[in-house]
Amino acid sequence: MILIGKFLTTSLLFLSVCTSPANSSPAVYEQEEPTTTSYSCPQVPEKVEFCGKEIDLTRFDRYERMDRELLAFTYMHSTSIQMIKKANRYFPIVEPILKENGIPDDFKYLMAIESNCNPLARSVAGAAGLWQFMQTTGREYGLEVNKNVDERYHVEKATRAACKYLKDAYAKYNDWVAVAAAYNAGQARIANQLTKQEVDDMLDLYLVEETSRYVYRIIAAKIMFSDPTQFGFKLKATDLYMPIPYKEVEVTTGILNLASWAKEQGTTYALLKNLNPWLRDTSLQNVSKRTYILRIPVKEKMHYNPQEIIPHDKRWIVKE
Repeated sequence: MILIGKFLTTSLLFLSVCTSPANSSPAVYEQEEPTTTSYSCPQVPEKVEFCGKEIDLTRFDRYERMDRELLAFTYMHSTSIQMIKKANRYFPIVEPILKENGIPDDFKYLMAIESNCNPLARSVAGAAGLWQFMQTTGREYGLEVNKNVDERYHVEKATRAACKYLKDAYAKYNDWVAVAAAYNAGQARIANQLTKQEVDDMLDLYLVEETSRYVYRIIAAKIMFSDPTQFGFKLKATDLYMPIPYKEVEVTTGILNLASWAKEQGTTYALLKNLNPWLRDTSLQNVSKRTYILRIPVKEKMHYNPQEIIPHDKRWIVKE
């Protein structure tokens, strides 16, 4: 045991000498400086134009409400960026429909905050699509809504229905700002509150928080889309979502199996549903013998090509 102990001691001493260079000094590790993230507040403009109306934002209550919504867009990074990306696909569809129906272009920002530019959006209350129609309202404005077909998810048809609703509201208020608020709160509620509170301007109303924030959120969206870099978003053209080229197929009868039908058209069930989200089942019953237009993606144009992505609004991107 003693011999073994001496051997181990000698071995350890030898190992120590071999592995420790002469005159070596203790290792010094440079401590990395802690990284810090800086936060800033986007500037609240003194005034902003919405639907041709100039809105003064210097009054303290308006300033602070606007500040809150601008901050929300700034620091909800993924949501705001996704909104811009998707707008490149859907704004070119929505804008001409608004124009042909005499609706101010600024209402595309109402659509943006309603659904984050997601045609598949559905709220916990059951509102659906880009314009977040409830079932009853959708039917009232001409949309087919049932378990088989739900046109609230049809981009063009839902946009035209929204135009009808907005025109009806404008006939009541003759003020587009009040129309925007009514889209959230309902036409009767805004009219009643204007009377009860004895004011003419919707922005002077005391309302529940969701509605009082609503118009400011729309305006904040307009400001963000006008200059995303002010919010720290530096997107390239290749970051934007491209419009999806498609061909149209007219259908006047039912389709028993949409997956089989899609295969016959040279596509898949998943891609068929992607371009036609208003199809809500595995079949198209078409009991009423309506004419439907189904979109089929063009196979040769389904893949991203950086050379072909054109920004709908050049203000959304930075120069590469």
